[in-house]
Amino acid sequence: MPKISSDSLWEQAAAEVQSLEAAGGEEEEEAVSERTVFLMGSKAGGKTSILLRCLDRDEPSKPTLALEYTFGRRARGHNTPKDIAHLWELGGGTSLSLSVILILDLSKPNALWGTLERLLQASQAQLEKVSSQAQKAQKAKPGAKHQTPVHSHASSRKTILELISPFPVPLLIIGSKYDLFQEFDSDKRKVISKTLRFVAHYYAASLIFTSIKTESLMSKTKGFFSHMAFGLDRGKTVCCDCTKPLIIPAGSDSFSQIGSPPATDVDITSLHAKNPKDLWKKVYELVFPQESTSEQRELKDPAKDPQYSDPQIDAMRAQKDQTVLLQSAS
Repeated sequence: MPKISSDSLWEQAAAEVQSLEAAGGEEEEEAVSERTVFLMGSKAGGKTSILLRCLDRDEPSKPTLALEYTFGRRARGHNTPKDIAHLWELGGGTSLSLSVILILDLSKPNALWGTLERLLQASQAQLEKVSSQAQKAQKAKPGAKHQTPVHSHASSRKTILELISPFPVPLLIIGSKYDLFQEFDSDKRKVISKTLRFVAHYYAASLIFTSIKTESLMSKTKGFFSHMAFGLDRGKTVCCDCTKPLIIPAGSDSFSQIGSPPATDVDITSLHAKNPKDLWKKVYELVFPQESTSEQRELKDPAKDPQYSDPQIDAMRAQKDQTVLLQSAS
């Protein structure tokens, strides 16, 4: 007769579950972590240079004309799978928009607010659209529970949202070219620094000033980058002193510490601002009138750029262009 186990069915089932959980735990420890990071910001503001430095890649940077992909890998230990960070970089300044890292050129303050506002508003709208579509798809599933909205504290939530508007995903704002920024008049540096502190706190974002020419600043920047790309500790350094490079992790600042907009030559009450963010914008633009030129017009055609040349494709493209030209002439 076959040998009968002395364990009951329940004991055998429990042992099987424990065995599966243990195996699952081991697999989870060895599982590869994958994250996606998007970069956007000022045209020629140093996006590619900062990215290459954060990835420890010693190669020359080139202009990003559209959406470019790269990746970074990091091993958690000896003989362990490497975590992967998918990195997407958006070129052309404000012509394309969707990111969690916003790089602003501190040396061009007259384009700073416009770049910041257009990119964040566009990407926030896109993220909220995707989130809304996902929620609708979830509700459409059979058996999905529909929650009734609660309106008891609507007025208090409205008041809070007038003060802050947390970005839908983790956001890091990097002020680049700090070496050139240092040459500005102290009053102008104060306006830029305090304004970006307000914006970062308003969006619940982290903020750091950096320069690829200063190793210590790039080391701090790499810490923030690795936090977003690989989930590593970003460090405990905090600097809110406007006379120094700002290093402010999300949640480390406050409106009381930031204070009011630095407007010395104008009566703030005369600006008729709709909300605190609008007030900071008006004060900033009084000091730094924003450029009205469209960056979209300045973009080169990638098909004509030498760095993307391909003899076969270029020949086919020239033949196609010639055909179109003949057809339009006939």
